[in-house]
Amino acid sequence: MIRIGKKSAGFTLIELMLVVIIIGALVAMVMPRFTGRGEQARVAAAKADIQANISTGLKLYELDNGGFPSSEEGLNALLNKPFSAGNWNGPYLERKPLDPWGREYKYKSPGDHRKADYDLYSLGKDGIESSDDVKNWE
Repeated sequence: MIRIGKKSAGFTLIELMLVVIIIGALVAMVMPRFTGRGEQARVAAAKADIQANISTGLKLYELDNGGFPSSEEGLNALLNKPFSAGNWNGPYLERKPLDPWGREYKYKSPGDHRKADYDLYSLGKDGIESSDDVKNWE
């Protein structure tokens, strides 16, 4: 059996504690930057749906039928032909539009805020009308 001195290979407790402290300090510096990013991504996705995805479907529907779906027909008119549609060439969306929080988007035509066309919005994270709503009129 060959012995290599009295010093054994490995880390001391102090070396391990230093590594843990350094990692902890790095995490403490980086984590605040990532906090809230998930919510920001959800808001950005809702804005993209409202300003581009759903609005494109609504504009195509209007081009084909001469007007936007009524409030009663709602966004379902982009997926299934309503009785009032004379020249429906849909579906105008691939699936039922749900906001990033899993709720249906709110739609009203003619709109209260945009009387010429429609109001389209998400109730945001809290699910009630409040300051976190994502809307097409602001």
